[in-house]
Amino acid sequence: MTHDAAARAEELARAAYGRLLAVLAAKDGDIESAEDCLAEAFAQALSSWPETGVPRNPEAWLLTVARNRRHDLRRSAAHRLSDSLDDVARGGALPVVEELDPDAIPDRRLALLFVCAHPAIDPAVRTPLMLQAVLGFDADQIARAFAIPAAAMAQRLVRAKRRIRDARIPFVVPERGHMPERLAPVLEAVYGTYAIDFPLVAGTELRDSLAAESHYLATTLAELLPEEPEALGLAALISLSLAREPARGTVGEFIPLDEQDSSLWDAELIALGERLLHRARSLGGMGRFQIEAAIQSVHCARATSGVTDWHALLTLHTALVVIAPTLGARVAHAAAVGRVEGSQAGLEALDTITDDAVQRLQPAWATRAHLLAEAGRAEAAAVAFERALSLTTDNGARRYLERRRAQPSGASR
Repeated sequence: MTHDAAARAEELARAAYGRLLAVLAAKDGDIESAEDCLAEAFAQALSSWPETGVPRNPEAWLLTVARNRRHDLRRSAAHRLSDSLDDVARGGALPVVEELDPDAIPDRRLALLFVCAHPAIDPAVRTPLMLQAVLGFDADQIARAFAIPAAAMAQRLVRAKRRIRDARIPFVVPERGHMPERLAPVLEAVYGTYAIDFPLVAGTELRDSLAAESHYLATTLAELLPEEPEALGLAALISLSLAREPARGTVGEFIPLDEQDSSLWDAELIALGERLLHRARSLGGMGRFQIEAAIQSVHCARATSGVTDWHALLTLHTALVVIAPTLGARVAHAAAVGRVEGSQAGLEALDTITDDAVQRLQPAWATRAHLLAEAGRAEAAAVAFERALSLTTDNGARRYLERRRAQPSGASR
């Protein structure tokens, strides 16, 4: 019974944390206080459930206990004079509402996502805040993922939550007229959760994978905003990319996309991604995430066709550079040019990137090294491989680059 109760509490902490926190914090925007009360509710569950059994409606049980704790706090002298937000609090603790249908608990996760990515919040802390408020990660876990000191991350998160409370940022979903300008930061923050899983990012420590969490956030967003094509596009992008995870190699191994065994790709995730992408296209209006999802779709098509349509990929990468000319998009475009038009054309496309940051971007140097090697320029390729290796901390990627460096120039990939 003890193990079952603990396992159920852990399951709820992952599946329902954001939903419960959003309900608790929606009224006054005080995320810190809501987190504390919800933590106490989970602690009480771990203490009482092994004896009494898991309630028939554990979400409602947790919500009621946390709400009662908030009401207790509000009845304190400090709150009695200042808090006018919750009249119920003055009437005493609420009973545990075990009969409450879980589906009847209002789902304010979408509002919470918009709060985390509000323009008043520092863009650098939006994704970490989302990970903590919606998914329940603690500051130490998030700090490891972002490779910064835990204390610094904790301070950033506290400042962000106090900013939400003090600025009285409302827990509301923007009206449709304001949706385009408000939705973009939310999508970027969710995408940021996925992007930090990128294995070739330079850093000093091994990073934990957050791909599953980013997929949960993206599909939740698509479910809650079924008429927003870019929300659907992001969910499709992450689904299709995540589908290839089983073929990327074991820990310490790196298998590039075009060398992966496509029979290992997750067919269900590919089907989900294709459905989401199809739905996004049907709504009209092309955006960055839809194009990136379409690129992933072309790669995944190799599972059934046996070939990669590089001409289609070049068209999509060209369109992506027009809509979202990020550094990564321009490097990927140059790689596609190299595939279709030859290594020299790819190198010329790389040379058009004048942003100084490209000198510190590992994929740019890895791409240049490959193109130089294919062009038969061994000496220049060796220099580029060395630079790429100096920016690579992933052991599997390092070994792959070292193998490529040892191959004779002009050898195929």
